[in-house]
Amino acid sequence: MPVVDLAHITKSFGPVKAVEDVSFSLEKGDLFGLLGPNGAGKTTSLRVMLDIFRPDSGSVAILGGAMSEAKKNRIGYMPEERGLYQDIPLERCLAYLGSLKGMNPADVKRRSETYLERFDLTAYKNKKVKELSKGMQQKAQVIATLLHQPELLIVDEPFSGLDPVNTQMVMDLLREQHAEGVTIILCSHQMHQVEELCDRIVLIDHGKVMLYGGLADIRRQFSGNELLVRSSVDLPKLAGVERIEPVNGTVKLHLAKGTDPQEILQTLVAQKIAVEQFEIAMPTLDEIFIRVVQGEERGA
Repeated sequence: MPVVDLAHITKSFGPVKAVEDVSFSLEKGDLFGLLGPNGAGKTTSLRVMLDIFRPDSGSVAILGGAMSEAKKNRIGYMPEERGLYQDIPLERCLAYLGSLKGMNPADVKRRSETYLERFDLTAYKNKKVKELSKGMQQKAQVIATLLHQPELLIVDEPFSGLDPVNTQMVMDLLREQHAEGVTIILCSHQMHQVEELCDRIVLIDHGKVMLYGGLADIRRQFSGNELLVRSSVDLPKLAGVERIEPVNGTVKLHLAKGTDPQEILQTLVAQKIAVEQFEIAMPTLDEIFIRVVQGEERGA
């Protein structure tokens, strides 16, 4: 049974259709990327999922059925906008947020101390939240989201405001949660981090699902027009190759539409050119994102 199942969700605000016929599902233990440009409908989809908004049509099942107050304690949601109380000390803020999730004071104190130490925030636990830097507040929000050990974790732009060291720390933490069987939805504009973490994604644009499925399958779907070749000699002019571009010790061959990569390899072998590397260049998620979104805008 899926942990999350959105089926044909539609949601409008006046004349604006924020989400139109959006469907996707997650199984237990998935680390799933929810992607899209600003204003695409990602946040609306999340709020419908969490029963903050009611959909105009479609159905939502969370943790085996309709949302309930008891289920909310099994979910950790970190919104893009920081939701910490600014005028109280950090330790007290975490204690209060933990209590809202049904935690007893002893568990809150034990877990928060562990996370504060891990995120180098122990020395700041008695400072008011508003006195912390943006990066520190972001780390504190990650702690608040994980404190009650949720089964379903939803994090929206978790790397915002973090330096590379702390970004890696949060990525490691997400990997640990994933290894423990927690189901995770990651919303981020950092495509290379989504590539590192997620096995499956959905890309929403203008309120509609544009891509959905396994990341490896999607990358293969968008590959085929470029090759990466490494050789100890300069490559000659090749029929079917429109452009040759140096890339980190290799060359990228941009193929004309309809050109078979195997024909290029056969030509190189026939000309006795020593080929050390020959592979179809898999597009990055950044490249796929741009192609899909720009193509949608041109279509619109």
